Amino acid sequence: MKKNKSNYLNRELSWLDFNQRVLDQAFLKNNPLLERLKFLAISASNLDEFVMVRVGGLKLVEQQDGGMPDIAGMTASQQLSAITKRMREMYATQVRCLNELETDLHDNGIIRLRPDDLSEAQRDFLERQFETELSAAAAPLAVENNFGFPMLSGTRLCLCVKLKSNEQKNISLQKGQGVPKTDQTAQTSNENEEPNARYALVPLGRSLNRIWAVPGAESFTYMYLEEVFGMFLSKMFGGQDILEWAPFRVTRNGDVEIDQDSRADLMINMQEMLEVRETSQCVRLEISASASGSLTGFLCDALEISLNDVYEIDGPLAMKDLFAICGMKGFNHLKDVPWPPQPIAEMMRPGELFEKIAIQDRLLIHPYQSYDPVVDFVRAAAADSKVIAIKQTLYRTSENSAIASALEQAALDGKHVTCIVELKARFDEARNIQWAKRLELAGVDVIYGIQGLKTHAKVCIIVRKETTGIRRYVHFGTGNYNESTARLYSDISLFTCDEQLGMDAIHFFNAITGLSVPQSLGKLAAAPINMRETLLEMIAIEIENQKKEGSGLIIAKLNSLVDREIIDALYKASQAGVEIRLNIRGICCLLPGKKGLSENITVISIVDRLLEHARVLYFRHGGDDRVFISSADWMGRNLDRRVELLVPVEQDHAKGRLIKMLNAYFQDNTNASILGDDGIYRVVEEKEKKKKKRSFRSQEALYKEAHQIYQAHSDRRTTVFEPIRKPEM
Repeated sequence: MKKNKSNYLNRELSWLDFNQRVLDQAFLKNNPLLERLKFLAISASNLDEFVMVRVGGLKLVEQQDGGMPDIAGMTASQQLSAITKRMREMYATQVRCLNELETDLHDNGIIRLRPDDLSEAQRDFLERQFETELSAAAAPLAVENNFGFPMLSGTRLCLCVKLKSNEQKNISLQKGQGVPKTDQTAQTSNENEEPNARYALVPLGRSLNRIWAVPGAESFTYMYLEEVFGMFLSKMFGGQDILEWAPFRVTRNGDVEIDQDSRADLMINMQEMLEVRETSQCVRLEISASASGSLTGFLCDALEISLNDVYEIDGPLAMKDLFAICGMKGFNHLKDVPWPPQPIAEMMRPGELFEKIAIQDRLLIHPYQSYDPVVDFVRAAAADSKVIAIKQTLYRTSENSAIASALEQAALDGKHVTCIVELKARFDEARNIQWAKRLELAGVDVIYGIQGLKTHAKVCIIVRKETTGIRRYVHFGTGNYNESTARLYSDISLFTCDEQLGMDAIHFFNAITGLSVPQSLGKLAAAPINMRETLLEMIAIEIENQKKEGSGLIIAKLNSLVDREIIDALYKASQAGVEIRLNIRGICCLLPGKKGLSENITVISIVDRLLEHARVLYFRHGGDDRVFISSADWMGRNLDRRVELLVPVEQDHAKGRLIKMLNAYFQDNTNASILGDDGIYRVVEEKEKKKKKRSFRSQEALYKEAHQIYQAHSDRRTTVFEPIRKPEM
């Protein structure tokens, strides 16, 4: 195996490796069939966002000045070339995966039909559906010249139809009318072009289901929407001769920035940015491999895109639409056995939440443990007459957010509510704008964040006037205040009324809303103020302790590790003999196991049924264990260009549980991959089988622990009489 010549790995290729690990789950026979299909859909959805943001951004850099080489020494052009090659391989793997899955699905009563498979009755049914519903939700668009080519929104599935023209001249785009990016594009656009051909587009209505159910004797039979349209296209074109048709999809650059000249203009600018994103540069054209060279070339000319950015797919486009099959009712035997979130017995009564938090800090691991206490925390504050203020950050809200609704109600009831709604949360901008407007109408003081920075910290502060004085109750989280993703993402919640943490949280929040530098923070660290320095200091302490006592140990669980300064500090610690265990879900630019550089560093990645999202850090600190949760990954954007928090977890019961969780991931020999010194991930199971170790699945172990915690508390409650106390007035 060829060794990596650089001491760092490329960010984009590392992300593609992560997406391959997601796709690999779709091949695993021990995963239920519909869960395998879901992993395939996730990999396709991930790839869409990657192209919009990362590829789109690199293309802008390439078109401008080429930019500086990345951490691995690759230019923008070199990265784009490597990305293109890797993506073509991934598309081929996705198609192969779907072909395998469709065979297994067919055997289990989920059957994809093609036109030749239809009975006469089924064809008649689809024809009626087409005439009554489908054709009404889509309209053909004739293309007569450059100005006639419509502005197609990104990732929308369309059909390109080549028709035989009744006129002698070709009224489609001619050579030279478009702006081909390469000679190859221009040549292909006119290859085998019929002299009397013209083109039309059929954008498929977003209201239409991509997976179209067809009546059948089997459990579930379906066709892809584009194939249904293809059967009856002549009805849309008055019986004209259709020479060919092919589905295609355009992806536009989603890496669109906005000018933040003033706070008052931000919402208007964000709305304009959403419109610009729909009309930005085309960075990818996906098209059926069945399309002729002339049809593909026509689209290349019209979209002004090079053939290098065309991906011919020998299978269905937009495989993310397969989520519809994964989520349909029934077929439970083809899905994961449910892991219902476990209740937290001592936090099941919202009216007693503040009392329980006052007794001791409460640490929850979601979604193994229910997210309800987080929602109840805000709801209880909204209803509590003793609460005088609520301060909350919102980064990615759910559509019907119970938390945002509680803030709205609290303001309507006269409480002082301040909310930082991050309008710049990519691809959630529209939803956040809607909530910002609603909250403002209710009387919430809405702040749109800080100019030039994204507010990514997750904190909710409840200020309560009690008989002993003012007390601050705080929730810190690693995940978004989003009840929907809280069922799918593995995250941490910490509830505390620690006096110093409460004061720090207030200073931090007031600095954001007051556009100032926060007063001295006693326990919290914040980006971009002092988080980087705090992390480097903690690493340096481990180096010193290793030199003095040989006790240096760092364990970190993150989504991404990209920042060069942090990586270099870890390399230095490894060279000093510090043991470093890194659980990095996605991007990792650090190269572990390299002699003389990083041989004391281990990097694993866990990809399982839940998305690993929590950021948890452990430093042995000479035996005085230091444990933190954080909203931030170790990336330049998080440490320097976002507002983030690093929160110490201090009470022994909570620290011990997080350390146990961190260690569990490194025992995983079921869904873990380990990064080698050649930059390649390998499934841990391959080595563990040789050791004949019992299989261990970290996520399953965490769920069992959550169940045991609830069960133990429930069993204890049955033998204890608990009086109902009169609430404090």
